[in-house]
Amino acid sequence: MNWCPGLGTVLANEEVTAEGRSERGNFPVFTRRLRQWNMRITAYGDRLIDDLDRVDWPESIRSMRRNWIGRAHGAQISFPVTGLAGREGAGFDVFTTRADTLFGATFCVLSPEHSLLTDVSALPEAWPEGTHEAWTGGAASPREAVAAYQARAASLDEDERTEEGREKTGVFTGLFATNPMDGRESPVFTADYVLMGYGTGAIMAVPAEDERDFAFADRFESPVIRTVRPPEDFTGGAWTGEGEKINSASADLDLNGLDKDEAKARATAYAEEKGFGRARTTYRLRDWLFSRQRYWGEPFPIVYDPADPETPIAPPESMPPVDLPEVADFSPKTFDPMDADTEPQTPLSRAEDWVEVELDLGEGPKTYLRETNTMPQWAGSSWYHLRYIDPTEDEVLVRPENEKYWLGAREEGGVGGVDLYVGGVEHAVLHLLYARFWHKVLFDRGDVTSQEPFHRLFNQGYIQAYAFTDSRGVHVPAEEVVAEADGTFTYQGEPVTQEYGKMGKSLKNAVAPDDMYEEYGADTLRVYEMSMGPLDLSRPWETRAVVGSQRFLRRLWRLVIDEETGKLTVSDEPADLPTKQAVHRTIDGVRRDMDRMQFNTAIAKLIELVNHLTKRLTSTGSVPREAVEPLVLMVSPLAPHLAEELWVRLGRSGGVSRVAYPVADPEPLKADQVTCVVQVKGKVRHRIEVDPEISAEDLEAAVMAEDRVKEPLEGQTVRKVIVRAPKIVNIVV
Repeated sequence: MNWCPGLGTVLANEEVTAEGRSERGNFPVFTRRLRQWNMRITAYGDRLIDDLDRVDWPESIRSMRRNWIGRAHGAQISFPVTGLAGREGAGFDVFTTRADTLFGATFCVLSPEHSLLTDVSALPEAWPEGTHEAWTGGAASPREAVAAYQARAASLDEDERTEEGREKTGVFTGLFATNPMDGRESPVFTADYVLMGYGTGAIMAVPAEDERDFAFADRFESPVIRTVRPPEDFTGGAWTGEGEKINSASADLDLNGLDKDEAKARATAYAEEKGFGRARTTYRLRDWLFSRQRYWGEPFPIVYDPADPETPIAPPESMPPVDLPEVADFSPKTFDPMDADTEPQTPLSRAEDWVEVELDLGEGPKTYLRETNTMPQWAGSSWYHLRYIDPTEDEVLVRPENEKYWLGAREEGGVGGVDLYVGGVEHAVLHLLYARFWHKVLFDRGDVTSQEPFHRLFNQGYIQAYAFTDSRGVHVPAEEVVAEADGTFTYQGEPVTQEYGKMGKSLKNAVAPDDMYEEYGADTLRVYEMSMGPLDLSRPWETRAVVGSQRFLRRLWRLVIDEETGKLTVSDEPADLPTKQAVHRTIDGVRRDMDRMQFNTAIAKLIELVNHLTKRLTSTGSVPREAVEPLVLMVSPLAPHLAEELWVRLGRSGGVSRVAYPVADPEPLKADQVTCVVQVKGKVRHRIEVDPEISAEDLEAAVMAEDRVKEPLEGQTVRKVIVRAPKIVNIVV
């Protein structure tokens, strides 16, 4: 488990940063063996990967998810072990994607946390005869060497242990493993580059075909057996490329001369036939750690009999939910952030009156002890979207008709889900992973008909702004920083350093929306945010630029309302052709932009239309209603308050948000005219202006009626007329 003493709680893998620290608080995280609740998310590994091809998500996010889940097909091989006191028949399993390289395994490596090494007193008391000095770590016995090495490994995070190019460390355990493929005895080491979180926590080392294993073998003077023929110009080291099999034969199996795929298949089949292995698929993804040592979280509906405190008991479904007790102290007990040997202590364990509960579970009233861990925040956020579509239903999770209407599949064979989810890329590994797993469990239970929670995913960029740090590297409130005349910055008289980053609480550079509302209005803020640039890109905040959005909305208001009289400037006269064209081209473009989440270009088109209509107002004193009403409807998603007011002023009722979005008339969208080139005997003889939608027959007739075409054709026989409407007509004589 990931134990964080500084927070006083365990964490899921996804809540630990690449630096091996807690995502929240940046405290060191240690690997500990603790008894905790887990969700078996790995059972859904295949579906979590395969169904990514059935949702409309950015490929970068789908690739990130595939890599995080980390599916690998291979074989699980069992190695018997000798030398472990009191453990006859002991052994360990390794997972390998290359069962065919078993003939090249010259040693094995266990993670320092492996269960075979939990009790170091079971290891040999003395070094076996012939042990290399380099294998001992300077210790007097395997027991001493392994204990010391385990202590050192516990102080390192995963990145430090697996860092590329780092010198390999490890010690010999005094144990030997029997290679089940050919019966050879191989020494068993423990090394920190093998992790319990991946595979089985044990590997068979094939130094000839693996760079890390080769580095370890080189450091610890272990033999190298090549099982794949390298190219002639190979200079040495580990060969990880393709090649025919060599040195890969026993009395019962000969893989020599085979290619990789056939050799893998035959080696795996042989292992299954002989009973020392089986085909297996593994995942980098670990089961989801679902316990937290916090007060704020859903209590587990689990109790324990004091006479058997290790066996969880689930009360009847009629008894939950379990309510949290009233407590004076909500905090878990925290410890020295560097003290890895501490144990979790939950806030609920201090509420003794709540922990002890009398229940009748079929054996008469008895006192039981409640589970004092709570669920993580993901227990609620993984399915909140389901309650949005049925918030008042108390009997079931969501009524079937509501779920089918809002989340059901839109097409045959579809997976359904929320039509559009807008969220940052930071959700890719945490919330979106958990929500997809949770939803698939509900689908399997029959609670929902949709197989995915979110059909379309759009990742928005960040709004960025300047931030400032003091001499300690601590961020200070950006709004209180003073820009000095010499170009430097100070906070409370002390110099600070300017940097740039995501606007938010952590960098203390957020702009309060309330202040923006007060000065510019909510609609202005909305329009400015949407016009800053493409939604999927990060963009800089500049308060001074907000006035541009405010000017646009003021021009829109003046377009409809006379500022001096307060009367409408709108007429019921039909719009002229240029105005109709401007309106319907804007409708067509804005609808396209809105579908693509390109709000900035949609706003640019609306500004162009307002400018066009303003010129019309200036020249005629009014604007056509048939132009203004579609404009107000298009503005309403971006500036809803202003649009609603204008809609009422226009004499409409029922709310602008309930009116259908305008649809472009295809006729005004057509270009006025296009130029058709006329060729006679391969030379351009004439050009005419035609309707862009003209048919081939009408175009041919129009061209042949032109005097400048008739002249060169006099006395000629027209053999063929080639028409490519509306651009070209070629007359062959």
